[in-house]
Amino acid sequence: MDKIPSDCPYPGCFFCVMKEGNPSKRRTSILKFFRELPAQDDDGQVLPVSGLWNTAMAHPNDPEFINLGIFECMTALIWKGLKNRLWLSHDQNIYIPYYAAHIIGSYSMNVEEFAERAVHAGVIPPLVELLRGRLTWVEQRVAVRALGHLATYSSTFPAVASHGEVLELAIQLASSSLEIVYSHFYQFVDRRISYHCDLLTRGMGGVEMESRKAEEWASQLQCWSLQLINCFAFKPEFLFDICKPEFLVKLPAMWGGLVNENSPAGIGLLHTICQHKLGRGPVANCPGVIEALCNIARSSDDWQYMAIDCLLWLLEDQSTSNKVIDKAAPALTDLAEISALGDHKRLGDIIVNVLQERCQAQGTARNYISSRTKEQIDELLSSRQRIKWEKNMPKEDLQIKQAAALVVKLEGNSLFSSGDISGAASKYSEALALCPMKSKKERLVLYSNRAQCYLLLQQPLAAISDATRALCLHNPPNRHAKSLWRRAQAYDMLGLVKESLLDAILFINECSQSNDPDLSLRHNKVPDYAERLVKKQMHAAWLFREAAIKHGGIPTEDGSGDVYGPEADDSEWETASESDVENGGQEADDNEENDDIRKDMYDKSTTKDLVRGYNILLTEDAT
Repeated sequence: MDKIPSDCPYPGCFFCVMKEGNPSKRRTSILKFFRELPAQDDDGQVLPVSGLWNTAMAHPNDPEFINLGIFECMTALIWKGLKNRLWLSHDQNIYIPYYAAHIIGSYSMNVEEFAERAVHAGVIPPLVELLRGRLTWVEQRVAVRALGHLATYSSTFPAVASHGEVLELAIQLASSSLEIVYSHFYQFVDRRISYHCDLLTRGMGGVEMESRKAEEWASQLQCWSLQLINCFAFKPEFLFDICKPEFLVKLPAMWGGLVNENSPAGIGLLHTICQHKLGRGPVANCPGVIEALCNIARSSDDWQYMAIDCLLWLLEDQSTSNKVIDKAAPALTDLAEISALGDHKRLGDIIVNVLQERCQAQGTARNYISSRTKEQIDELLSSRQRIKWEKNMPKEDLQIKQAAALVVKLEGNSLFSSGDISGAASKYSEALALCPMKSKKERLVLYSNRAQCYLLLQQPLAAISDATRALCLHNPPNRHAKSLWRRAQAYDMLGLVKESLLDAILFINECSQSNDPDLSLRHNKVPDYAERLVKKQMHAAWLFREAAIKHGGIPTEDGSGDVYGPEADDSEWETASESDVENGGQEADDNEENDDIRKDMYDKSTTKDLVRGYNILLTEDAT
């Protein structure tokens, strides 16, 4: 049997106890340690608690400490920190409530039985006190995490919900978490609480690392708040409290899980809300939310399918369909040819069926569909009918149609090269009408080319529509580099930062994997034009941007305020020239001609600020 070292300065030291070789004595000693620790006032208590935190993080499913009373011990320590500020300020005890709440969350996140034991140990009341902000935002972060895990299970959710303020506090925290972290930590370096800095960087980082970690923790604070709210959103009786317009309109902008790939963020909460009729009504009454759902549905966001689901549910519900169809139908028609999105199979067919049912619905519902929306749906249904007709057409006739479409497309390319952008767009439309529906590769090119025309004609909405249709025709979806880049530019023209950023990043990723010499990254270098756009959008999408503006951390028009966060890059960005990205099958001497076209178009622009910096990308051939 191993002997406990006799030179340890702390009687009953936890680390010495853990070295006990006799399993029975070890368990007895640990049990005694958990029972006596909250009553002790000796120095050095934070060391065993931080050790327990490491153990909980590494082995959250191990029942040993659960059976020996760790939940009761951590509960008592949090209460002690809340009630005895003198003890809390002594030695390093200020760390203990944070570690204690984190331990509770780690041991309750995977095993329902452990969560039940935690509730029986009385962990919820002190966690709620931390959630209220009785200490600081750092303890709020781990408290909301732990409560979110406890609310996940059907057996422990009622205990969380019985504290009526939990949902309200979580909503407030999700809405204000970024501002809290910015104003209480990030903004003033010289006022940062030292134990916060130590927790963020484990004492190993300077100001820059502290700032980066603060962004990560702020993101997690919002993420875990949303996850806690999401547990309530599955219960219809709580939807009234969640679905307040002032909260719903904020959800699409809550990224929430920037450092947590499993977090669905604000769109995930909307997805849960829209599954129930009581939730769909309030969502449908918020035009800004519907518009945001349409933008996310037509984007390369990982949670794109959630936005599509929300729009389909809103359309299928007769009580909400009339309110959303004019916004939702155009976005969904652009997605009608998407085959699969992750685990969602035949998604395009589902979209078509829902739109057809809505359009054919009898009674007053039809009267609320605008003529433009009706025209778009009819055009979609006609294209589906074309597929059936073409199946019965002789192969020779289809080849003739495809050849004719190619001729018209080449005419469009010629018009584009000569500077007749509007005429080129018309030719591409004509070619699309001729091209067989099954010729997806050729149609993809036509949509992508027309999207470029619409960009130059300063019609970003039309460009987004065509680029999205091209991306849906690609296999896999959302992976056609040139269409991603064109849609990124169009979203930028509309000021839709997140959507533009995601498309630009995915464009760079596709370039890195492309076999096309015109797209592949030379010497593994990110194209300058793409890098500039990404930097611009990342600055605009900075996590603390709104909070910084509110608290004077970003210069206002009058020049007041200090700059915090990512350094601003005020230089104009521009897209690549033809020689940087593509020459689309054109001869090299055509580039000079298109430089003249570009200069001429800029000179003639009536709103130069919208197109300034957008170089013409030559149209591409279906190769």
